[in-house]
Formats: sequence, C-alpha cells, structure tokens
Amino acid sequence: MISAHSTEAVRAAEQPLLAAGKGPALMRAAAHGLAMGVVSLLRSHGHRIYGARVTLLVGSGNNGGDALYAGAWLASHGARATALLAGTRTHPAALAAFEQAGGRGLALAEGSAASIFITEARVSHVVIDGLLGTGSRGGLRGAVAAVVAELDKLSGAQRPLVVACDLPSGVEATTGEVHGPVLRANLTVTFGAYKSGLLSAPAEPLCGKLKLIDLGISGFLGAAPVRRLEPGDCAALLPNPLVADHKYTRGVAGIIAGSAQYPGAGLLAVAAASACGPGMVRYLGPTQVAAALHLRNPEVVCSEDSPTNVRVQAWLIGPGIDGDEAQLQRAREALASARAAGIPVVVDAAGLALINPVEDGENSHLVLTPHAGELAALLARCGRPMSRSEIEASPLAAARAAAAFLGAVVLLKGPTTVVANPQGSVLTQANGNARLATAGSGDTLAGILVALLAMDTARGSTGGLIVTAALGAAVHGELSGQGSDLVGASPRAPLNAGMLAARIPAVWAKLSTPLPTSAA
Repeated sequence: MISAHSTEAVRAAEQPLLAAGKGPALMRAAAHGLAMGVVSLLRSHGHRIYGARVTLLVGSGNNGGDALYAGAWLASHGARATALLAGTRTHPAALAAFEQAGGRGLALAEGSAASIFITEARVSHVVIDGLLGTGSRGGLRGAVAAVVAELDKLSGAQRPLVVACDLPSGVEATTGEVHGPVLRANLTVTFGAYKSGLLSAPAEPLCGKLKLIDLGISGFLGAAPVRRLEPGDCAALLPNPLVADHKYTRGVAGIIAGSAQYPGAGLLAVAAASACGPGMVRYLGPTQVAAALHLRNPEVVCSEDSPTNVRVQAWLIGPGIDGDEAQLQRAREALASARAAGIPVVVDAAGLALINPVEDGENSHLVLTPHAGELAALLARCGRPMSRSEIEASPLAAARAAAAFLGAVVLLKGPTTVVANPQGSVLTQANGNARLATAGSGDTLAGILVALLAMDTARGSTGGLIVTAALGAAVHGELSGQGSDLVGASPRAPLNAGMLAARIPAVWAKLSTPLPTSAA
C-alpha cells in the first residue's frame, strides 16, 4: 500500500535528521531527485537534457532551494535554465550554484522580469514549480499569481511540461484543498513521504504523476492516516474460488434495486455483481424488472420476497427505488435484518434517505456510497449541514467527518474516491478517469461492492469494510481504462454504464495477476 502523511508528521520525522546536521544532505537528495524527475519527463517526450530549455519558478523557502539546485544540475548538463526569483529571500547557496552552472536569474521585483520569463516559458520544454512548499497557507498572490495564471492558460504545443517541486504551489499538502491559481503539473516529485492531500481531490488531478524521493525518514513516521491500494494489494485481496467451494460458500449477494420507473438501475447493479463471480446473486423487486433480468442475466435468482425470507451474505439497497414503496419497505427490512445478523449492507442512492446517525456502532456494518450532492443532502437531513461546494473543496475532511458522525464506512465518490471509517482511517483510490462520469456508473460500482462484500463474508475475511470498499473502487476505476481484452478498448471510444459489466472479467483477471518479481 501507498502510505501518505500530514505535513506535521513529515516535519516531525525530518527533525532528528535536521538536528544531526543533515539538512544540506536532505536538500541535495531532494534536488537530485527533482532533477532526475525532470530528466525522465523530458526523455519520455523525446527530448534530451542537452539543449533543453528549462524555466524555474522559485520561491523563498526550501522548495525554491530544491528547484535551484535541480536547475544547477540541469544547466551543468547542457540545459538552458532561467529562473524567476519571486521572493526577497532566495536560498543564497542554491542561487550561487545555479548561476555558477550558467543559469540566469530574473528578480520578479524588476519591472520587465515577469514578461521576459513568460516569453521564455512559452518556448521552454519544462517549467519547474518551486514557489510554495508544505508550510505555506493559502495560495499565490500578487505578481507571481498573475504569472502562474498566465502560464496555466497555455495549451497544446504552446504549453510546456510542468514538474512540481514537492507539491503544486497553491495546494494544501495535508488536506488536498486548492487555492488558485495553480499550475497544473505533469509530474510532482515529492520528498520524504507522500502527503495526504496529494492523494485526494481536488489536489490530485493537478499533480499529474507522483514520484517519491526517499530521504530516509520512513522509520520516524507514525501510522499513515491515508493509504492507497496498489496493484499488488488488489491481487492479494481479490477473492478466487477454492477447490472445495460451492455456491453458498462463494458468497450470496442480495440486491434491492430498480423499480418500474427506474428499471435500469437494477439491471446495471445486478449485471455488475454477477460479473464479479459470487456464488449467487439474489434480486428482490418488481416482476417487470425481474423479467428483464432473466433475459440479460438468467443465472440471477429473482423474487418479490421479503428480505427476512431469504439468506444472503451482503445486501445492496437503494439504486433506482425512488418512489416505489414496496422496494423502500424491502430496503428497510434488509437494513433491520442485516443489523441483527451482522452482515454488511451497501447503501446507495435512494437508500441513503433511510440512514440516520446511531450510537453503539449500530451502523458499523454499512457502506454508504454518496457523491458530494447526496452526502450534503444526507448530512443536512441529519442536522449537520455541509454544502456540496464545501464537500468538493475538501472531500478528505468531509468523508472522515461524515463517517465519524454517521458511524458507518463512507465511500465518497468523485475524481478521487475517498473511503473513510468511523475510527478515522482513510483509503483513497484514483484508478478511474472521467469516462466513468456517466449515468448508471454508480449502480455498477454498487454491484461490484455487494459482490465483494458477500464473498468476503462467506470466506470469513478480516480485511475490514474499508479495505473491501476501496478494492471495489479500484476495480470500478479500472473499468475506464484501455486494453485489448476490454470492450471499447480505445481511450477515445465512447463508454457508457451498460458496457461496464462486460469489462469486469478482464479487469478482474488483470488485477488478480501478481506483478512479476525481479530476479535476486
């Protein structure tokens, strides 16, 4: 797993090394890692270091020093380097090294420096953003903010590659909040440890790829407040049938979704759940929805029973049951019976209206799956108003607060999916892309989740709801990718929710395959 930490935790971990006089060595290591990140990005776009044009945005803090030392290394290897010195306290040793290597510094305070720099940046191969570090609060201001806003407007062939030093300037390292303007990066080279805000929206889409430079502080870091599943974790967690299994030991997923008005939600959720390969999927709902299911998924067992009369190992309630009193009543009964039996329930869409905060852990078996608007409505109904814009501005904090208040696992959907439990643990996943932003995609995610939870319950998994929910988000995100085994494999091909279930077997197989280990 990737582990991410707060700014405070990273600073505390660095302190023993700084106290031992290793500050200059840490800066040299960070700067060299930054330079190597620039080299890697240049080469991936067909450019050499020698003759490359590099421009640097340099602030007053250590990030500015890191950027200048990296610029010095690049200049000494044949790059043409120009730095805009935005502050009055530029790191003196780093600036001296930069100028000695042939770099040119422009003081922003000089009247024409900004326009000269922008002209140079327009023809640069790469811009290094070393303005604000992890200790900054708020965004860029004044003349440097205008420079960054002007650069960020560039597009196409006019836009240079951008490498952020530790984090894009204007991003809050711990929370992921963004204070514009921010120069969107192709690559963020971060130092010592991943910062929790870089693994959450709205910051993450501005970071590009993340590259971690090890500074030897991992032994001083505590438990990670934010984690992320990597491919190897998915391979270990995805269930596979055992020799002695039968359909009841492989998990029975129960689904209460769809209605006469919204039959598609039931079809999409069921198709996704069945494609994950549990032992059985049981559908409870109207006969007209069941009739359509029998054509698309004849393996699904359908009825109009009460949830108290069927045996499952996880429930999904909510998608498409709006206004159908019979379905809403089934959802209420499923919640009550699951609480008594201690089995997990995925609560999505209209099912969220049935949830209230409770005491004594009575919601601890629930996985709630709202998007920002649904979470705002749920919290307002429960007397804890938080606007959609507030949630979208800080989803990490919002999901954590909602999970603690509601006593349930909260999977907050968005550009980065945030999964939080009542104890404050958080996992985030960003496997997907905007192709999943389509009607019915959430129903597919809900079906994946209930299948995984049913299989986990059947095999007595102890991974916990939060890990399984993050795994479901990872699988769902991968459905938006490309590959020869996927339906609509081209990244430019249209993708709708009806196509997603057909992609699950290939994505599951890919994620289930352990990564090859290098030879000793």
